[in-house]
Amino acid sequence: MKGNAKLIATLNDLLADELTAINQYIVHSEMCANWGYEQLHKAMEKRAVDEMKHAEKLIGRILFLEGRPVVSKLNAISIGAEVPAQHANDHAAEEGAIKAYNAAIKLASEVGDNGTRELLESILKDEEVHIDWLEAQLDQIKQMGLPSYLVEQLG
Repeated sequence: MKGNAKLIATLNDLLADELTAINQYIVHSEMCANWGYEQLHKAMEKRAVDEMKHAEKLIGRILFLEGRPVVSKLNAISIGAEVPAQHANDHAAEEGAIKAYNAAIKLASEVGDNGTRELLESILKDEEVHIDWLEAQLDQIKQMGLPSYLVEQLG
């Protein structure tokens, strides 16, 4: 099915966001594993896998719309040197994703592509879960202090 060119370009932009997030989250996950923060390692790794699934869905949809998925484009990756910076950087990425998905949903509706709109809405819900988790982590650090928070993240 031939899709709307502007929507396909938007899907490729979202794909670049997802591919960037995968890389950022995997690096953060492995840094936490290296520091012994097994709970954070697992949570961040799961988030990276979620983003991989989003990328897969976007690639599938682009192909369905007879577009060409661009998998060679990455945006700037923001690696945090410590856990609070990692959470803050990941929060910024998720915040950007939520804005981008909302805009893409609007575009899909405007061009009458309800299949793409539904796909984007399902991914948006995942991104909202991700940002909620990150906000909870940042709140815990603020409430209990970084040392106590990090003790909770050990194996």
